[in-house]
Amino acid sequence: MSYEYYQEVVDDFEKLLTTEIGYDVIIYAGENESMKELYAHSNILCTRSQYFRTAFSNKWAEKNDGKFIFKKPNVSPEFFKVILRFIYCGKIDLTRLQGPEVLKLLIVVDELNIQSLISCIQNHLI
Repeated sequence: MSYEYYQEVVDDFEKLLTTEIGYDVIIYAGENESMKELYAHSNILCTRSQYFRTAFSNKWAEKNDGKFIFKKPNVSPEFFKVILRFIYCGKIDLTRLQGPEVLKLLIVVDELNIQSLISCIQNHLI
C-alpha cells in the first residue's frame, strides 16, 4: 500500500520559508528605504527556477560568509515574498493584488523565468 502526504510536505516547505532556518541565500529586494532582506534556500530556488540555477552558478554568484547574495532593486519586497511563497509552496493569491500590480508581478516573474507562475498570472488576467 502506498500513501502520499503532499500537504504535509507543502506545509513543511512553508515553515522553511517563514522560519528562515538553514537559509543560504540573502535576497535584497527593493531599494533605498523600501529595501528588505529576505532569506531563502538555494537548493529550493535552483530546483524550481532556471533563472536561479544560472544566478547561483560560479560565474554569476556573489557570496559573503558562505551565503549567496542576490540583489533585485527593481523588485519590491512584497512581490518577492509572493514569488518565494509560490516557489516554496505552489501557493499564490492574486485576488489581493490590483490589476496594475498583477501586471507588474507578471513582468517580474517573466524576468525570473518561472513558467508555471507566468501561466497562472496570464490565466488570471484573461
